[in-house]
Amino acid sequence: MTAAMHSAAELGLVACHACGQVSRLPEGEGHEAICPRCEATLHGRKPNSIARTWALLIAACVLYVPANLLPIMETGSLFGAQQDTIMSGVVFLATSGSWHLAALVFVASIVVPSAKLLAMAFLLVSVQRSMRGSERARTRMYRVLEFFGRWSMLDIYVVTLLAALVQIESIATIRPGPGALYFGAVVVLTMLAAMSFDPRLMWDKPKEQTGNERHS
Repeated sequence: MTAAMHSAAELGLVACHACGQVSRLPEGEGHEAICPRCEATLHGRKPNSIARTWALLIAACVLYVPANLLPIMETGSLFGAQQDTIMSGVVFLATSGSWHLAALVFVASIVVPSAKLLAMAFLLVSVQRSMRGSERARTRMYRVLEFFGRWSMLDIYVVTLLAALVQIESIATIRPGPGALYFGAVVVLTMLAAMSFDPRLMWDKPKEQTGNERHS
């Protein structure tokens, strides 16, 4: 027979967020837990993780609208001026024959941010509804979000690189549009949301989640 598996929360253990030292939380209310190694304050789970992640995620969703509607790049030359949004830039790259770059920009600037917003919302709802039976899959999803989140800035990198190259050649002028600022803010907010979310909440039982929210 296999021994019953217990979580660290069930055993009253917590790892320090600063140095990683595993300590036992004091019993009873009103007792502040201090790490014996670095003297940092210990928390069973990240304080206000769900509320903070929701706030960052909603802000990212709001800014995602102007990030896609406003021009992300403004070009000017002897033949006139042009403003391109993310989607119009993807269409221009595809119609000009650079469909590989168009596909890369579309995935990094449209698919990845949208999927990350939806996935983070799903993880938050699953924790709040105490969804059981898919903890491993949701944990893998969270790790994928953390890994691919940084690649959402690819469109900003492309605009910056093009602006530098064009300015050197003195052929035309390229400037980042207001959409680039909003898009950069969306990427930063989604990265912060992923950092503030505590994936250990997905493994807690409903009673443990209530206790962790109270102690954190």
